[in-house]
Amino acid sequence: MKKSDELISGSGVGRRDFVKIAAGGAMAAALPVGASSQAKEKGVDWWDARPGKSGPGKPTAIDCHAHWSPDAYNKVLADLGHPLANTNPLNSDLAARIKWMDEHEVEMHCLTLSGAMPWQWSSAEQGAHLAQVINDVGIEACKKYPSRFVLGAELPIRDPQLALKELNRVAGKPGVRAVHLPDSMERHDYIIDPDFAPVLARVEELGYPIVFHQMDGEANTYGGPRLMGKINLSAGLDAPIDHTVLATKLMMAGTVDKYPNLEMILPHAGGAFPYLAGRIDHFFYHYNGPQVTLAHPFRDYLRRFYYDYLIYYPEAFQFLVTMVGTDRIVVGTDIFAAQDVQYPTEVLDQFKLPAAERDRILKGNAIKLFHL
Repeated sequence: MKKSDELISGSGVGRRDFVKIAAGGAMAAALPVGASSQAKEKGVDWWDARPGKSGPGKPTAIDCHAHWSPDAYNKVLADLGHPLANTNPLNSDLAARIKWMDEHEVEMHCLTLSGAMPWQWSSAEQGAHLAQVINDVGIEACKKYPSRFVLGAELPIRDPQLALKELNRVAGKPGVRAVHLPDSMERHDYIIDPDFAPVLARVEELGYPIVFHQMDGEANTYGGPRLMGKINLSAGLDAPIDHTVLATKLMMAGTVDKYPNLEMILPHAGGAFPYLAGRIDHFFYHYNGPQVTLAHPFRDYLRRFYYDYLIYYPEAFQFLVTMVGTDRIVVGTDIFAAQDVQYPTEVLDQFKLPAAERDRILKGNAIKLFHL
């Protein structure tokens, strides 16, 4: 058996078999450019996934990449001169949100802030207050709707001591099942600073996964003003690069080895990280000799992270499964920031995966991560 035929780790499906079954088996066949059947056979892009004639099914998916912004938090933002830009009522109206979830087959949301996190513009004290406000509202929401929401606790990262204090304050509170952190701040990899180490150690001790996300604003983008023109490309281009740099820096700095039990979820399917892994490996080890010393083979580190499936193209999802296995993939939609994934179950069901594989991605991996 060739290496390409070996079983995907965590899956009963071989790599070649997956290619055959994905999107009805058509992904394995190359069709002529412009063939009328190509779009139909290759699968459905995420924004086009819809229920069939029978309508939506039972709420099943646990969405690990879902945003919110409650009214009490929004008021503090406005008082500080930073009113919320995204005024979608489903960001704050949880009763209406649950109705939407039922209609779109979603069992549970992990509530986190969007890329509009306030840590870059707020002072340490302001950040600490904002974190307390949104965490307290989130805990109350989880107490009221324990089967529908878990909370990714927000931490004021500008001051690691205040971040640790807030983490300890909310640890063990109802619904707190994760920690939500930005990839970087002001182009600085705060996550690998020695001063932030006690926060990571405590997160690992508590058994909370870290849900990562990029932070908005030109000051936080690697591309800076190059991506801030008439069409804002930061979410489409810079955010995936941010995730890629984050994963690489966490490996290069030895952070993933220092905290072997720390679980981490990369949004947007890990950005470019799975796709560029071979190139990173090359420059770590094979370009002018070894540049970095890792405790494990490079490929093992691909599976040190979880990835949401927010990659949009069925062919790209197939590649992600091949690289990391279905036991490292969770549902992520970016609701209600980007609103182009309306039916997360239909996104997955087009691939006709075995029932166990389907269940892992839709909710099984999230149940494990969040200790539900």
